[in-house]
Amino acid sequence: AGGAAAVTAAGGVALSQPAVASGTPQNYIVLAPQGQGVGSAVARVQATGGTVLASYDAIGVLVVRADRTDFARAVVGNGVQSAAATTGLGSRIESDGEATNAEPEPATTNEALWPQQWDMQAIQVAEAHSVTTGSSDVVVGVLDTGVDAVHPDLATQVDHSLSASCVGGTPDTSFAAWNPTSSDHGTHVAGTIAAARNGIGIVGVAPGVRLASVKVVNDDGFIYPEAAVCGFMWAAAHGFDVTNNSYFIDPWEFNCRNDPRQRPVWIAVQRALRYSANQGVLNVASAGNSQFDLQHRFVDDGSPNDGSYPVEERLINGACLDLPAEAPGVVTVSATGSTGLISFYSNYGLGVVEVAAPGGDSRVVAPGVTNGRTLSAVWPGGGWGYKQGTSMAAPHVTGVAALILSVHPGMQPSATTSLLQQTADPQACPAGGTYTPPGAGVVTKYCYGGLNNNGFYGFGEVNAYRAVTG
Repeated sequence: AGGAAAVTAAGGVALSQPAVASGTPQNYIVLAPQGQGVGSAVARVQATGGTVLASYDAIGVLVVRADRTDFARAVVGNGVQSAAATTGLGSRIESDGEATNAEPEPATTNEALWPQQWDMQAIQVAEAHSVTTGSSDVVVGVLDTGVDAVHPDLATQVDHSLSASCVGGTPDTSFAAWNPTSSDHGTHVAGTIAAARNGIGIVGVAPGVRLASVKVVNDDGFIYPEAAVCGFMWAAAHGFDVTNNSYFIDPWEFNCRNDPRQRPVWIAVQRALRYSANQGVLNVASAGNSQFDLQHRFVDDGSPNDGSYPVEERLINGACLDLPAEAPGVVTVSATGSTGLISFYSNYGLGVVEVAAPGGDSRVVAPGVTNGRTLSAVWPGGGWGYKQGTSMAAPHVTGVAALILSVHPGMQPSATTSLLQQTADPQACPAGGTYTPPGAGVVTKYCYGGLNNNGFYGFGEVNAYRAVTG
């Protein structure tokens, strides 16, 4: 950044001032005061040496690239209320366990792998399909690692015109950009939501709806805040009805509004979520796989998880949220296994979890179930495999929400959330209010609340048939 710059002091004496140091280019979230547009913020960014990558005027958020080491501080001023670098704020997509291939068995229903879909049977998907398999007018955005658009169970389901990559914070609609390149997580999620009824493999909860692949995870497996903001804004701009979000934002699982570095991200993500909801988008999110009680204070000793900083212990309190799961208006989902019990890995919390859904549990398996994880599409190769995690639970709820919107077109997100809650199958806390899952590395879970709303299951396990007939 050149040599020294000369400025004139009040007394007219020329003073020598050191040039601003340049560092490695980084992405930044830049916040303008909401409701005032971003014109002044853009000018401020450019004057401070930054380049605007994406501008979200409706929510007063810019995604910016800059190499000034002091950019986050220097850019604050006219039109800019705060800024934060997103370097080191990526979080790895989470699911417990890798996919394992499942070979189709002789068909006993129209779908060859239906006998292994204990999860669909648990929430009465076949019964729901007697009412509706979903409407093609309903669009579900899969914000994830990309969806395999040539998989035999998904090739007819993905709407290419509505798909995009948001990696980097700005949309790229090219086919190669939004397809998976390093992970089958998004393909597995998409299969649960809307795998086709075609007699080939599995069937999804809502096979009649359209999917949009919105890639928010880069090839290293990280989700950066600007990608999530882009994804929510893309969904709002393109008339999506539901989005599925099986991830958390930030390498610290909890984003604290009283942390100066995290606060701009906290605000930007919630602005994007609020805006999308106001545009009619229902956002569904996984509760997380850390066995945390999200209702109470606890110590997070596993973050950051991306190697950008040493792992540190932080007391998590009401100022810290798991985003997007704990953001207002988001439908938060805990996971259950084939026995209906909360899964050993699942986060939970009274007042946080809306509903539960099958996410799989390899440690507690119901009689007659051959694999306690959930079966869905995998990539590459067009096969099917098992995974478990709250990442797998959320798409069941997303699919049921899509069925609701198929029979109640135009229903607002808050009303859809209420119907999901009201038609769920209530499940009480365990006797004594505690549950200690079997196996190593587990913690005792403490369940608070009653039959109709508690920390483990929220209002209960989602029920597809009751949802479309309720």
